[in-house]
Amino acid sequence: MSELLALSKVSCRRGRITLFSDIDVSLAAGQLLRVEGANGAGKTSLLRIICGLLSPIQGEVRWRGEKVTRLRDSFYSELLYLGHAAALKDDLTVLENLEIATTLAGERASATAMHEALAKAGLLSRAGALARTLSQGQKRRAALARLALSRHHLLWVLDEPFNALDRAAVSWLAGVIEAHLGAGGMVVLTSHQGVAFSEQISASTVML
Repeated sequence: MSELLALSKVSCRRGRITLFSDIDVSLAAGQLLRVEGANGAGKTSLLRIICGLLSPIQGEVRWRGEKVTRLRDSFYSELLYLGHAAALKDDLTVLENLEIATTLAGERASATAMHEALAKAGLLSRAGALARTLSQGQKRRAALARLALSRHHLLWVLDEPFNALDRAAVSWLAGVIEAHLGAGGMVVLTSHQGVAFSEQISASTVML
């Protein structure tokens, strides 16, 4: 199985503190990577390094054999990164936020497809509601709904995607992730929750 994402001797420091060092891991199509560790261990920093948003103090991240810092647009066209924050615009509706997010990500989604994504996320009845009126769990689902519309992003990097989700939403999101992996995509995620995926999923873990 040919690797597409590879981290070699990646190390990160915050101030004078080394968060982690010598991370070596690779990911091929259809594989999931969990990043685990205590609060402050550097999980988010590692995700940002993978995305080329933060530079390691040593080591490198490669995508398709090339350093991500050299690829820029070609790498970002295949990357979908969702951080801690829901990143919704409070004065726009749930549907408007989803439309903007997919457009900015370079995806084209019909109104029907967006409504279906919101329905599967349990938010169809809130499609016309302003984002500021949503609960934290609803905001999280509204942000994650764009995953169901992702067609061109091979690599998903998700920071604590299961936070603030109830049991039904956790099951829905796990299904979305499994479908992406089954289609040959790749996922890197952090999670405090022991979410169980299908035994058919090829998964590995990095402990920080």
